[in-house]
Amino acid sequence: MNLTFKIFSYIKITRPINVAITFFVVVVAILISQTESTDFYVILFASIAAALVTATGNIVNDIFDIDTDRISHQDRVLVSGKISKTEAWTEYILLNSISFVISASLSVKLMVIILTAIFVLYIYSSTLKRLPLIGNLTIAFLTGLAFIYGGFTAGNPMSAIVPAVFAFLINLIREIVKDMQDIEGDKTSGVITFPIKFGFQKSKILILIITFSLILYTIYPFIIELYKIEYFMIVMLFVNPLLILCLKLLFDDKKENSISVVSIALKLNMVFGLIAIYLGR
Repeated sequence: MNLTFKIFSYIKITRPINVAITFFVVVVAILISQTESTDFYVILFASIAAALVTATGNIVNDIFDIDTDRISHQDRVLVSGKISKTEAWTEYILLNSISFVISASLSVKLMVIILTAIFVLYIYSSTLKRLPLIGNLTIAFLTGLAFIYGGFTAGNPMSAIVPAVFAFLINLIREIVKDMQDIEGDKTSGVITFPIKFGFQKSKILILIITFSLILYTIYPFIIELYKIEYFMIVMLFVNPLLILCLKLLFDDKKENSISVVSIALKLNMVFGLIAIYLGR
């Protein structure tokens, strides 16, 4: 295996799209939270530290999920043998160390949040994800925490609460959808997720309830005049219609391909939500 291919494998296991999303989430969280201009280097390095934690969370998740992934995600790096478990652990420790050093150099509060996220992600991958809904809530909480982290970076965490709740709800939906997608592999590995314990239909109903709660919540910041008309327009033209489309796809067909499309659409909707918040602040 040549060096280029190896480097690509090290990058792939981190799921770079998720890493990039975390980076931009923190950037947006800082920009919408700041009351005065935040130094560019602070924005850059705080965002890098958070993105690296996402990367290590994905690495440790793949390490603990290798048996499940042999069924559900056979193209993943560890399953295909492109890198070994030892190499994955080495990358995990290295990236976490870099994240810790960066956050500690910025502030004690950011360091504490980073260490908390690292710890929770490890516990999630080793234990919590095997508990129905608890694992889903954990990941959704960490996604919302990224906004709070950005708020602390800007010195104004209260302004990050509304987008944090949005991120929490949309990622809670996506986590349940992902469990529906991975149901066969989870059954084989003895992981008891919400879809396994309660079935597809109850999972869909739960997603329906959370989605409509999210749709109602997206209107709240505009009503209280927290965000401007630009926010409302993007939410009503893109975010909420896409949420309705996801529900339609989910209830029309429970095949894996349909569920996979819903998962991707929800990730895209997170981006639309960030754009709406940024332009409407």
